[in-house]
Amino acid sequence: MWSRRQGRLRPTVCGVEELRRRRREQEAGVGGRGSAGAYSALRKARREQQLVSKRLLREDAPEEAGEGCVAAILGEAEVQQFLRQAQRGAEEKEREGALVSLRRGLQHPETQQTFIQLEGSMRTLVGLLTSNQALLQLEAARCLHELSHSEQSTIAEACLPATSYLLTYLSGHSSDFIELCLYTLGNLIVESEAVRRQLLPQGIIPALAACIQSPHVAVLEALGYALSQLLQAKEAPEKIIPSILASTLPQHMLQMLQPGPKLNPGVAVEFAWCLHYIICSQVSNPLLIGHGALSTLGLLLLDLAGAVQRTEDAGLELLACPVLRCLSNLLTEAAVETVGGQMQLRDERVVAALFILLQFFFQKQPSLLPEGLWLLNNLTANSPSFCTSLLSLDLIEPLLQLLPVSNVVSVMVLTVLCNVAEKGPAYCQRLWPGPLLPALLHTLAFSDTEVVGQSLELLHLLFLYQPEAVQVFLQQSGLQALERHQEEAQLQDRVYALRQTALQG
Repeated sequence: MWSRRQGRLRPTVCGVEELRRRRREQEAGVGGRGSAGAYSALRKARREQQLVSKRLLREDAPEEAGEGCVAAILGEAEVQQFLRQAQRGAEEKEREGALVSLRRGLQHPETQQTFIQLEGSMRTLVGLLTSNQALLQLEAARCLHELSHSEQSTIAEACLPATSYLLTYLSGHSSDFIELCLYTLGNLIVESEAVRRQLLPQGIIPALAACIQSPHVAVLEALGYALSQLLQAKEAPEKIIPSILASTLPQHMLQMLQPGPKLNPGVAVEFAWCLHYIICSQVSNPLLIGHGALSTLGLLLLDLAGAVQRTEDAGLELLACPVLRCLSNLLTEAAVETVGGQMQLRDERVVAALFILLQFFFQKQPSLLPEGLWLLNNLTANSPSFCTSLLSLDLIEPLLQLLPVSNVVSVMVLTVLCNVAEKGPAYCQRLWPGPLLPALLHTLAFSDTEVVGQSLELLHLLFLYQPEAVQVFLQQSGLQALERHQEEAQLQDRVYALRQTALQG
């Protein structure tokens, strides 16, 4: 969410510097988006679809595909029996079958509780995980995977004895087994601080950095998932992210986000969210900028805009959301100016691409409109050239068309227009005449104080830099529109100031 510090109009006419000061105050209050715990509606839906942020590879087991294969809840005696058969069965097929039956039972929370409360059960399962028989290892790992999917931290902590082995197996040769281990570790990491505390000194970050060299897409996607889980830990900014930034992971993550024929959407989504969590931590964003993060993400933005014009694929927004957030937050860094921005893109290309995405969101995913508008805000806040692009591409009217979507969208649209108007008389002259004043008179009829407050600020800028707007405002019953807000505590100072400006003009 955004924490705004609302600029207030004083009861006296404000000068240019005062307006600029208030705008800077407001931007300081809203510059950064989203901590690891503040998810958009889209991210929340995505996590719920993956069963509360945990991944389950049950579909990878061929025998699970058959209809009528309903797993039964296992009692203590049955769990003991299957563990005994898996450990001491006469034939490998019998031992494997016992683990398959156990795994199916572990799909139920009741069986999971029975399993962890049974003395020696985890020790036996770890013994099978470390056996020299590949099929038994795989089935034992699948049992652990079922356990890792539990939402109970006690079950995650019961799996602690297995985590160091899962970590070791990340350097193995079977891509399927590595993928399974990564998803299992990712599930355990998010649930238990004890698991994270054990894995960090054991070298999980170097192990993940080694995995990112894998040629297998499934492994890379699983790696992105596990890493994103690790980055969402509450202790990540102090204890995890500095080590990740000191590794080769950031450079490789940015490579995974390079547009081109090798870009894999699933992998890119995972690593874009990873990058988002790192950027939100603000541990060392200048380092990421130095690695070319702005340039990579800017090019990916252009690529996404091209993609939405070519396809109806509704999955594109899953990548667009973190890319927009990453760019928005990086643009608030002072290092952007000190390293020359490193956007390496012409202003008009960026703005045009962003509006293509805004139109796509408007039609397909309105909940993402604030994300795109927030990037537009951060692009235009300190850049006259981006404001010029907005005007030269005739994008003011399309921007105004977004006002009815929601109050949040209205505030963001008005904030962007304030960015343009604040740049001075030449910019206000290009905003005027046109549909702007009728649109502002309409927003003054809103009941939301934040929307009205932003409308008042934009009107004040117009009156300051484009005096003829005052006369048209009065002719179109502007004073009557102001009157409905003059008793509202949050707005009355600004209403009074604007009314005085209009009458004196």
